[in-house]
Amino acid sequence: MTEQRPVTDTAAQPVLPDAQTVTSVTHYTDRLFSFRVTRPASLRFRSGEFVMIGLMGDPDPRTGRQKPLLRAYSIASPSWDEELEFYSIKVEDGPLTSKLQHIAVGDQIILKPKPVGTLVHDALLPGKRLYFFSTGTGFAPFASLLREPETFENYDEVIVTHTCRDVAELTYGANLIADITSDEMMIELLGEENLAKIRYYPTTTREKSAKMGRITTLIESGELFTDLGVPPLDPATDRAMVCGSLAFNKDIAALLEAAGLHEGANSEPGEFVIEKAFVG
Repeated sequence: MTEQRPVTDTAAQPVLPDAQTVTSVTHYTDRLFSFRVTRPASLRFRSGEFVMIGLMGDPDPRTGRQKPLLRAYSIASPSWDEELEFYSIKVEDGPLTSKLQHIAVGDQIILKPKPVGTLVHDALLPGKRLYFFSTGTGFAPFASLLREPETFENYDEVIVTHTCRDVAELTYGANLIADITSDEMMIELLGEENLAKIRYYPTTTREKSAKMGRITTLIESGELFTDLGVPPLDPATDRAMVCGSLAFNKDIAALLEAAGLHEGANSEPGEFVIEKAFVG
């Protein structure tokens, strides 16, 4: 893992539309990295929401004009953070990530300050147990929600599942949970009794680890619930948020619906919600 030290002087004048300045970059593997940028003073968002971010594309060979390359990215930092954090995959031939993976401290990105999304507490009915189901960089919105006091005020247990191919790909989530539960500021903000509600359940699908298997398989077999010592999914008590690939989201939704849970939205809260804008 390589990390660039954060900078504190971000007074450079923006050169991009809706520009924000990169303050730190951390590379975890050859496929995953996170970065932090300055936060617009006017930006207000709910933990779990996403914004459009990007860079300018290559000049058009005919006109020489550049168009912005924008993609939806979940905000990984909580609503109260002074900066914005993002967690990203690297795709060598990806229109945006092939460029974004090379950003450095002091560079600028485009950030459209219009947050939206379904992975918010307002879209869920009250419950006892909250599940976060994620794969890969789908962990990002949960990194935000795990640092939000409301998450722990609403539930008795917060079960965080994260499934990746290799152990190294779990680093971002594992480090974040370790930091939350040991950092004095976070303990004071969230409360020691609330942090004790977190149940972390990482799994791998390719490299050998302490727990292997797709989370969908572990739900179907009941192994997830046996391991955690909790009853099977029940619409009377359980709530869930889901963020991963389109196929993963579809498979988890089918399992949740089979257990009697209904999908919710900001306008009509339910027992589970899915981030449809995210793919990764």
